[in-house]
Amino acid sequence: METRSPSRNLLRVDLSHGVLQSETIDPDLARRFLGGSGLSAAMIAQHDVAAIDPLGPTNPLVWMTGPLVGTAMPSAGRISVCGLSPLTGIWGESNTGGFLGPELRFAGFDGIVVTGRSDRPVWLSIVDGEGALHEADDLRGLDTYETQDAVGLRLGREQTRVACIGPAGEAGVRYAAILNDHGRAAGRCGLGAVMGSKNLKAIAVSGTAEVTIADDVRLAEVAKAIRAGIEEDIAAQAIRMAGTAGYLDMASMYGDLPVRGFRRGEWAGAENLSGVRLTEEFLIRGRSCYGCPIACGRETRAPRFGLDRVDGPEYETLGALGSLLEIDDLEAVIRAGHLCNAYGLDTISAGVTIALACELYIEGILTDRETGGLRLRFGDAETLHGLLPMIARREGLGALLAEGSERLAGHCGVPERAATVKGLEAPMHDPRAFAGVAVSYALSPRGACHMQGDMYSVDTGQLVLPPLGIEPGDRFDDSGEKGRTAARTMIWRAVYNALPLCQFMNPEPGLLADAVEACTGWEVSPEHLMEIGRAILATKREINGRRGCTAEDDRLPEVLLQPLEDGGTLGRVPDLGKMLDAAYDELGWRTLD
Repeated sequence: METRSPSRNLLRVDLSHGVLQSETIDPDLARRFLGGSGLSAAMIAQHDVAAIDPLGPTNPLVWMTGPLVGTAMPSAGRISVCGLSPLTGIWGESNTGGFLGPELRFAGFDGIVVTGRSDRPVWLSIVDGEGALHEADDLRGLDTYETQDAVGLRLGREQTRVACIGPAGEAGVRYAAILNDHGRAAGRCGLGAVMGSKNLKAIAVSGTAEVTIADDVRLAEVAKAIRAGIEEDIAAQAIRMAGTAGYLDMASMYGDLPVRGFRRGEWAGAENLSGVRLTEEFLIRGRSCYGCPIACGRETRAPRFGLDRVDGPEYETLGALGSLLEIDDLEAVIRAGHLCNAYGLDTISAGVTIALACELYIEGILTDRETGGLRLRFGDAETLHGLLPMIARREGLGALLAEGSERLAGHCGVPERAATVKGLEAPMHDPRAFAGVAVSYALSPRGACHMQGDMYSVDTGQLVLPPLGIEPGDRFDDSGEKGRTAARTMIWRAVYNALPLCQFMNPEPGLLADAVEACTGWEVSPEHLMEIGRAILATKREINGRRGCTAEDDRLPEVLLQPLEDGGTLGRVPDLGKMLDAAYDELGWRTLD
């Protein structure tokens, strides 16, 4: 099938010289890697990645949408942010929802590549095909909500979307996040610190153009069928009702909810963090991203702390700042999540790092001299609330915790204690509860990640795609076939992260291929998309190899390999070796070497 294939545009921003230049994205590269983190990886791989300092001016910070973003395709409102991670030193990617990605396409661009470093703080505006840099000295120190409001007013456009960093990004916290649309976050890998290292405070986008696609009639038909499927999808409807927080009770039952630094299998306090309780007592309304019929976002309140309207918390935040620290005060966790959003901190890395600090302090490994007299203990919400701004500003103990779990453990002489894979803190899904998660953690190109291959979704029956060989099984099964299923799930999610699409929307593969074909004019099949997914994963892994990673890094931390005798994991630990051998074969590569 040959129809018109819409051109896609890129804005290059050289902050060192204040030069902005637009160009057309190489159509062959776009066809081979789609967009999102896939196309970003292909672009970054063209650099001498081995020589790049993640916090230096040569680290390219790439913002990339995809061919479905801003179209009639449901839940196609995401944008990827990629570069080398200052937390891990390897491939770094994150993505965020809201309306920023579609607005960038309405403004005439599919992506932005930012290089260099400005001598002074600046913010970037992109309006109807034109980019400009503006002084931002007076924005320094503002939190992410204040910054979004201030920049939006300065642009003076009725419809403006702003992505920005808070104090954490300015201070170079290695897990600083980028926030947009109030509390939407590109949270993982510390790309907010990369933005801060470039002296780029914010990007404001506003556009009035429509996204051009190859066959809008066909896309409308496909979108209608996908929306009908979402209405019949029980998992999607559950997320609509209670947000991602609705999974917490089920996670606790399975032993998937981490407790006390991943060292306990069950905890009575989990029921106080329930998504049902959040909905009944603290929810104001659900919020959706662009074109999304699910509306998983939460707008909540915490009146005890004077918070009448805040964003979140999501499941990951309830785990990282709640159960992982044994804090069962739901209002206190809501406040902690809000502090992370305001200061621009990844809630996962923050919670895991603080949990490790509590363990080391209790054991006498981290001393009062290093904590400045702060007594660290589990279950202490007041101390948590005090630590988060200290981390964001690198004050006192916060300067050490701002380095992340792996550096904290190394500083204390116990590197094996860090709950990290390739330097990235493990998220709130335990591979002892779902063996396939062990594969996605070990092989994820950005380090431990629940979005690179969500096997918990597969084995609970939420993600079932028989044409791709992705079907649920025994959650404790750690056979070679489970490794293959995990690899296939990673390949498919690599496609999702390249389009990029929300992973709560899972149409059958043929419909998704039809949507890509309608938008691009390319001839596309599910098998072709899987080939693209394999190529994307191989490219990211090749980048990591050039950064010094080897197959020895495809492993889990010790804390996730200890059997827990209480809770839903029943003392089980997955046999990663058997699964990895099969996963390597499915992916088409054996080792990094």
